[in-house]
Amino acid sequence: MATYLEFEKPIAELDGKIAELKHVATGGDINIAEEVAKLQGKTEKLLKQTYAKLTAWQKTLVARHPERPHFCDYVAALVTDYVPLAGDRAFADDRAIQGGLGRFRGRPVVIMGHEKGNDTQSRVRHNFGMAKPEGYRKAIRLMELAERFELPVVTLVDTPGAYPGVEAEARGQAEAIARSIETCLKIKVPLISAIIGEGGSGGAIALAAANHIIMLEHSVYSVISPEGCASILWRSAEQAKDAAEALKLTAEDLKQLGVIDEIVPEPLGGAHRARGETASRLGDAIEAALAKFDNQSGGDVRAQRRQKFLDMGRQGLNA
Repeated sequence: MATYLEFEKPIAELDGKIAELKHVATGGDINIAEEVAKLQGKTEKLLKQTYAKLTAWQKTLVARHPERPHFCDYVAALVTDYVPLAGDRAFADDRAIQGGLGRFRGRPVVIMGHEKGNDTQSRVRHNFGMAKPEGYRKAIRLMELAERFELPVVTLVDTPGAYPGVEAEARGQAEAIARSIETCLKIKVPLISAIIGEGGSGGAIALAAANHIIMLEHSVYSVISPEGCASILWRSAEQAKDAAEALKLTAEDLKQLGVIDEIVPEPLGGAHRARGETASRLGDAIEAALAKFDNQSGGDVRAQRRQKFLDMGRQGLNA
């Protein structure tokens, strides 16, 4: 059964009517094709109108949609000969961050990213995409492996943030995130990152300090969640809608600010309504980004990445 967001109630009602008509006509001689076509036309028109004017808060809800494709879905669609690698060689394997070796459209790569899971059991197993220190240390290990074998790195970011539990702090959460960002900036192979859902705080940037940063149209990327921001500024999470607007967390805002490099349009109604098409569009964007660095030396690739982030800081100082 499809899941509808709060602002999609009119669309849900139309889809419900279509389902009722099809159920009534099952096994009978009633021809409902014309009526169904009319309702489907209305649904498509309403989807276009609704998604053409989404607020920052509504985009946050779309980015969190339970049926939105995650890391494993994109790997299945875009990567062949995938070999997952586990563990940080120090403490444990963190299932919130998945990664391994594979062929992206024939090109050998190291690919990794956050995995949220798609049902209650898998979400608990993957800790809802919130990585612990061992997850970021696994990411470091994979990036260093990629550099050793001169393989480009592709990261898919989708996390509400790093896990804030006491045990994570005890094992050096902040240090692990900092080391992961440092590794992103020092490796001499191309690093392409895509924000496919939520990009939450340091937990996201630990995998996204990249040469080229892509965002899906309805994904979000910010220093804190709207609820967290509202709790700090207004002492109430109920003002999350206002916080979402103030945070400038949409792909359009971040492209304008120079934080990201490219926006990939999503199919009508969001990535969850056309998973295959979304994967294909994202794959095209990643392929084009990787091709830009084919003839560059490792030193030039690293220098470009570092300069990119230095320029962001200087723009902020001059603003």
